[in-house]
Amino acid sequence: MKKPKLLDLFSGAGGAARGYQLAGFYVVGVDVKPQPRYIGDEFHQADALEFLAEHGRGYDLIHASPPCQVYSVTASLSNGNHPALIEPVRELLQASGRPYVIENVPGAPLENPLMLCGSMFGLGVIRHRLFECCPPVWFPPGPCQCKHGGATGNRMRRAGVTRTPSVVKDNLRFVTVAGNNYLVDEGRAAMGIDWMTRSELSQAIPPVYTEWLGKQMLRVME
Repeated sequence: MKKPKLLDLFSGAGGAARGYQLAGFYVVGVDVKPQPRYIGDEFHQADALEFLAEHGRGYDLIHASPPCQVYSVTASLSNGNHPALIEPVRELLQASGRPYVIENVPGAPLENPLMLCGSMFGLGVIRHRLFECCPPVWFPPGPCQCKHGGATGNRMRRAGVTRTPSVVKDNLRFVTVAGNNYLVDEGRAAMGIDWMTRSELSQAIPPVYTEWLGKQMLRVME
């Protein structure tokens, strides 16, 4: 049977791509930067909006993860050069007439988003992400378990690296994978990603998110 074809825009190194592959899609990634460790089936170095406008109608499902810095809680720490792309991406997605998913951080202007968290899937990572789905997917696989708990210490001390910052709840430890403030091996294990560098991992989403979401989209697309 021929696999449904998915367009993975702003792909990065392919955290979303791996999940969609596991859900049964043939995944084509697009990113403006080279991605030598991209894990999907095909990769095109190109402007995501231009590629979407020209080729979007040829896919069964389109996933877009526009840069999130402008919407992040740390936006005030950036240099202000990050574009707000969700609205123009949505316009092109709607114009394509294809089912789509837009992924971004809490605070991003997504419409009726679904929130996924690592604790919903048994992962040890605090990574809340929003997903605007068309057709809509309304319900997550379970409740978030990592919202409350006691915080552990920072990984950096004068003596050197100790451990990744985390939250402990009910004897379960949830780490935070962001920036440079974590141990790479711990981040990879917590995210379910073993092929990325630190900088790639900091921008990625766990593949289990899109594996679950891809299966839900296949059902609502029928």
